[in-house]
Amino acid sequence: MILTKAQYKEIAQCLVSVPPTRQSLRKLNQSRATLLSIFSQEYQKHIKRTHAKHHTSEAIESYYQRYLNGVVKNGAAPVLLDLANEVDYAPSLMARLILERFLQEHEETAPSKSVINSMLRDPSQIPDGVLANQVYQCIVNDCCYGPLVDCIKHAIGHEHEVLLRDLLLEKNLPFLGEDQLRAKGCDKTPDFILQVPVAVEGHIIHWIESKASFGDECSHHAYLHDQFWSYWNRSWTGIPIRENGEGKYRDVRLHAGLEKPCLLRKGFRGV
Repeated sequence: MILTKAQYKEIAQCLVSVPPTRQSLRKLNQSRATLLSIFSQEYQKHIKRTHAKHHTSEAIESYYQRYLNGVVKNGAAPVLLDLANEVDYAPSLMARLILERFLQEHEETAPSKSVINSMLRDPSQIPDGVLANQVYQCIVNDCCYGPLVDCIKHAIGHEHEVLLRDLLLEKNLPFLGEDQLRAKGCDKTPDFILQVPVAVEGHIIHWIESKASFGDECSHHAYLHDQFWSYWNRSWTGIPIRENGEGKYRDVRLHAGLEKPCLLRKGFRGV
């Protein structure tokens, strides 16, 4: 599925104006997975734009004092979650800010990033029970950030890779997977390199990369810079498959259909 810039903008504006509930998603004539992916990406863009103002020393101290005052009144109430929603900041990121500030106040040395990440993954490690509960509420109620979301994204990405691997095996196409390529010393690797190139809709394909997220313009250019050009330089043309759709963007330098949207389930023809 391909969306024009106008279609993408219309969907993004609708998702910003109303919460992405089952009822609201039904009003938009796109798959639920595609709409949720677009919502997630637009929300992350918003967080990146406003990130700096939440990380000033004044803002952090203000949030911390509001947290302390809130839990004094009612420690069982979702103080941190409500605060994050009020200031329009991701709950998991708000939990990280307050946790870091708490540990700075109560520990002799500044907490390392690994310690913070471990406590966010398992809030029971947090030495204060009230804060542990507040952090837990933020983690489970954050739809775009945090360790729980990271696990879900990883599982979905792995599922798509497995489905693509099964399809290649079904078509009897020899390939090298990501783990095999890394064992050979390759640093940036696509999901699969075809040992025998194939023709897909008139284009010769040497590698395949599966992406579970929607291919908006921002992520399109980021992946070009970080991944696809490296694949192109090393293995020539290939196909990134956007399982949840993509925008109508094209770079003519990619030549033989790198961005060519196609469903490989239509079939391969060996070349």
